[in-house]
Amino acid sequence: MKLVAVVIMLVLATAGCRTAASPSPRPDGSPVPVTPPTTTAPATRGEATDSPPTGGMPAATVTPAATGTAPTPASSETPSFPIPSSVDRDFADSDEMRRQRDQLVDSYVAPRVTDARVIAAMRAVPRHSFVPTQWLGAAYSDHPLPIGHGQTISQPSLVAMMTEVLRLDEGDRVLEIGTGSGYQAAILGELTPEVYSVEIIPELAGIARVVLDRLGYGDVRIDRRDGYFGWQEHAPYDAIIVTAAAPEVPDALLNQLVVGGRLVIPVGDLDMQKLRVITKKEQGFESKEVYGFKFVPLIGKKGWNGK
Repeated sequence: MKLVAVVIMLVLATAGCRTAASPSPRPDGSPVPVTPPTTTAPATRGEATDSPPTGGMPAATVTPAATGTAPTPASSETPSFPIPSSVDRDFADSDEMRRQRDQLVDSYVAPRVTDARVIAAMRAVPRHSFVPTQWLGAAYSDHPLPIGHGQTISQPSLVAMMTEVLRLDEGDRVLEIGTGSGYQAAILGELTPEVYSVEIIPELAGIARVVLDRLGYGDVRIDRRDGYFGWQEHAPYDAIIVTAAAPEVPDALLNQLVVGGRLVIPVGDLDMQKLRVITKKEQGFESKEVYGFKFVPLIGKKGWNGK
């Protein structure tokens, strides 16, 4: 009997020392880290996580400054901008906010846009979470709002119209020039998982990173760089969207398109610009003007402040 008891004790001890099986390596051969299971469900797109990445207050709590930090990136994705420890944003999506968002889409987006996927994206993304809390009351009005550093979040109907002319399919790789608040990137993220975005102002890039992560758009890639030169490392792109007015069409962006790819860019002087849609052909490019608007200026070495 003593021998049996010893054997049983050894079996139990061995079972208690077992570790979880290592997951299969990624396609590039790098190992996938083992993450202990948690009881918190992952955020779905357009919804705040149950708690910020640092484990603070619940997302449903409305405060003037909701805290949140971006997850620690992999070594190959070290951010080129500072990540703030807190952001002045409201991540609670109440019934009233959803009602206002639906009203905005019904009144200003649906009459101008026919793409059902774009309309659904505009209903899904909580615009109020991308603006400073002092502007919450105007978050679902159809006009730009200040986000600091001389920049604005674009009016929703314009975001929808520009997104529609990109003609994105699921799986398309798209580059956004001018992350700003992160709102346009979230809309793009509803349409395709391959979203890259560049922002020249580091403070805005950091805030956008936190907001996008908090709302479940962590797969959107952001880098701090001069948008005039695009993001060559991830080219070519099926579509490129420029969210600020350029004095001219950058050759670097045209060169980063696939054949058949589209560049959507506002071009003109500081008072008025035409929104151009430029398609790359086997030989050359095809360009057409679709709308006239006034955008904030594109800044950078060859942007307006470099002139």
